[in-house]
Amino acid sequence: MAKTLQEKLDAKAEKEYYKKHKKSYKLTPGDIVFNILNYAFFTIFTLSCIFPFYYLFINTISSNDLVSKGLINFIPRGINFDNYISLLNADEVGQAFLISIGRTILGTALMVLASAFVGYLVTKQQMWHRKFWYRFLVITMYFNAGTIPWYLNMSMLGLTNNFMAYIIPGIVAPYNIILVKTYIESIPAELEESAFMDGASYFTIFKKIIWPLCMPILATIAIFGAVGHWNSYTDSLILMQNAPELYTLQHRLYLYLTTTTNLGALMNGGVSSSQAEAVMQTALNAKVIKYTISMVSVIPILLVYPFMQRYFVKGIMLGAVKG
Repeated sequence: MAKTLQEKLDAKAEKEYYKKHKKSYKLTPGDIVFNILNYAFFTIFTLSCIFPFYYLFINTISSNDLVSKGLINFIPRGINFDNYISLLNADEVGQAFLISIGRTILGTALMVLASAFVGYLVTKQQMWHRKFWYRFLVITMYFNAGTIPWYLNMSMLGLTNNFMAYIIPGIVAPYNIILVKTYIESIPAELEESAFMDGASYFTIFKKIIWPLCMPILATIAIFGAVGHWNSYTDSLILMQNAPELYTLQHRLYLYLTTTTNLGALMNGGVSSSQAEAVMQTALNAKVIKYTISMVSVIPILLVYPFMQRYFVKGIMLGAVKG
């Protein structure tokens, strides 16, 4: 989004101010030491956050034999992309990837739309029993029936072995609705009043005024929703027991992780030399596949988050002005 003329003028004035006063301010020895320690700390902290992803990546593109011997730590060796190619050719992983993509896009879109509209409605004094419905919505954040009643409820609704089980339960998100409501209350009421005077309906005001102004907070809850959908696997694990074609990518990763653990326990239990070699090869394949799927699982979020970050910071700060 291009900067407005006023923003450009403000940035220019700020730059000139710091340029004018830069010479008049001298760093003391204490300031220099503090800056060095500060930069050193945050550099180390940043590297410690990045290194796990880097380590994961170099192990997926290095020779599998070297990976099995634990020789890949900082620099990739025997670079190849066979693991990714093999992963793309695996039908079950490709299907799981499409399921995760589908639930993330559709689930997040419906959740954002519902949160925006319900958040707008509960700000209207004219809403029938507004306080009751808002309190009824909030109280669901503090009470949970538990896994078994939840499963029975989903089963009675016909949402087991059904793709819509990923979508429907997450459409109404009380916490996100509260964030949107708080953000909307920070918008000047005069905007709506002037629109009412021009004959606009609630839906028109929501579409033409509220929705565009709420983009920062909507982007914020979109990040929450997308990350939640993408990382979720418990609903797939519990509800899709008879529908492996509906497994999510995280569920597949969990299965490979479990396979690796079981194979390791089997080897520790003692097997013959020929069996040990076969088990070791299977364990290695499971380990490499686990690394590769982990990397594929992380990449989409890493690609999306930088573009949403500016909205995220602005939305979460402005949405927290009022309680």
